[in-house]
Amino acid sequence: MQGRRLATTDEIIAIVSPDSDEALASLTEWTEERGLGLATVAVGDDIGDVYDESRATLGVTLGGDGTFLEGVKTFSPRDIPQLGVNTGTLAFLARVEPEDLEDALDETLRGRASVDSRQQVHVEAPGVDATGINDVMVQQVPPENPIDRKVTRLDVYADDEYVGEFEGTGLAVSTPTGSTGISLSANGPVHYPVNNHTLQIVPLHTHKLGVRPIVVSPETELRIVTQEQASLLVDGGRAHTILTEGDEITATGADKLAHIVRTSYDDHFFTAITKKLGWDVRDVDVPAAKRREPLSAASKKSITADEETDTVERALTVATEAAKAAGEPLRELHGQVESIDVKTDKSDIVTEADHQADRIITTVIRNEFPNHAVFSEEGARQRGTDSDYTWVIDPLDGTGNFAHGNPNYSISVALVEDGEPVMGVVYVPETDELFSGIAGNGAWRDGDPIETTDRDQLDESMLISGYDPDGTFLSHFYQASRGVRRLGSAALNLCYLASGSADAVWEHDTYPWDIAAGLVIAREAGATLTDQTGDPYEFDFDTDDRTPLLGSNGSLHPALLEHLEDGLPARSQ
Repeated sequence: MQGRRLATTDEIIAIVSPDSDEALASLTEWTEERGLGLATVAVGDDIGDVYDESRATLGVTLGGDGTFLEGVKTFSPRDIPQLGVNTGTLAFLARVEPEDLEDALDETLRGRASVDSRQQVHVEAPGVDATGINDVMVQQVPPENPIDRKVTRLDVYADDEYVGEFEGTGLAVSTPTGSTGISLSANGPVHYPVNNHTLQIVPLHTHKLGVRPIVVSPETELRIVTQEQASLLVDGGRAHTILTEGDEITATGADKLAHIVRTSYDDHFFTAITKKLGWDVRDVDVPAAKRREPLSAASKKSITADEETDTVERALTVATEAAKAAGEPLRELHGQVESIDVKTDKSDIVTEADHQADRIITTVIRNEFPNHAVFSEEGARQRGTDSDYTWVIDPLDGTGNFAHGNPNYSISVALVEDGEPVMGVVYVPETDELFSGIAGNGAWRDGDPIETTDRDQLDESMLISGYDPDGTFLSHFYQASRGVRRLGSAALNLCYLASGSADAVWEHDTYPWDIAAGLVIAREAGATLTDQTGDPYEFDFDTDDRTPLLGSNGSLHPALLEHLEDGLPARSQ
């Protein structure tokens, strides 16, 4: 999940532990001042009565790690991102202190927080079907007589491959988030938890020299078979049972990840465990570049001033993050389209997709560039001030493809300075491809430079047709070239021209939101862009007149224009 998506939060659901009254009062005041909805539930209570899946929701836990784990149990099945506020004592997971609550929330709702995807573990055993964020512990059952034998034996398999016999106190199957202390006590590894999707098997106080910790992928199916009685606990006892000889436990990575919000007010993972475990390795002067601390107001002002010295490069970063954040709900809704038979219901999904993507992008831009104008296909045509900069947005280019389950749709975000596009980002949610360009600096696909082809023979070239109402371009060029393709997204057409996947592009008519970003990317990759007569293509916000576009790799352009002369109608005035 992209942190920029959090900027569109409508409502907060808080899971509140006892003794969190002060933090709750602060949270209540903060939400009231911003007109956000706030619902509170006690630890262990269901949120079904207060959760509305149609509203963008942020989960907040007020308490220690126990409350945080209850939040994961409640929020992760619903894909709700979660921010943990530590009102307890010893907390490794909830790492925002109450005094930083409001600042952390401000950062989150400005879209400046990050979201970690944490691996969970799913376990099934006799009497247990549970999901945990920390660990599954299989241990010996304490004997009634404390001097009796305190050992259990377990056979372990990974995808039906026999790992071996674990004899000792037991073992832990843990995620990178959990069991740090247990792993350390058993000479196991410490796993950095951020976006680390693995599971680890740690033998606990083994009586066998050859047994070592093992790291596996979340897709691995782990089977643990008891040779005698054993105790099974998930996340410290949130699910618990006593197993008998021959019982089988199955553990694997859970389908649902936990989405954990991290702000600059959180301690880093290693800082947190250092302080909480008393390692004292940070009892030295650590350079500011190596630690993550909340920025002072003066520092924030200084950074903002530095960023403003290069608006276009900063805009590229913001546009990239906004487009990727908007791509998430588009992918989610796109996956629902083909399962719907009723045309009106499909139309509702497309409308919702447009709305959600547009809202995310425009909210992020307004947060970062409040003085810039915004020109969006889905919103009002012109919004903002008298700034020299205008953002041009098409949150869903290729709605026809989207409505039919076709993956050829894109998100287009451009920055226009004094009427000329100077920065463009085109993101393809289904393939996770990102095309970008800055006027005068180049064009890239996923960070790698791109350029057009150098073919100059029409009969060797692949062409792309955009809007071609009566098929004139298709019929006139199909036999003369290697083929004419129609993808259904003008922004993608220009990006494929820029990256060499096609040699030329034709659009009978264009709209500014469709092509603003693609123009920058194509030009920076070396494309020639004209109208059908060969005059340079001029970007214009005016959509009253037909505006055709012919784009090519440059060397092919003369042949295209010559072939167009007797094949296409004259441009209307």
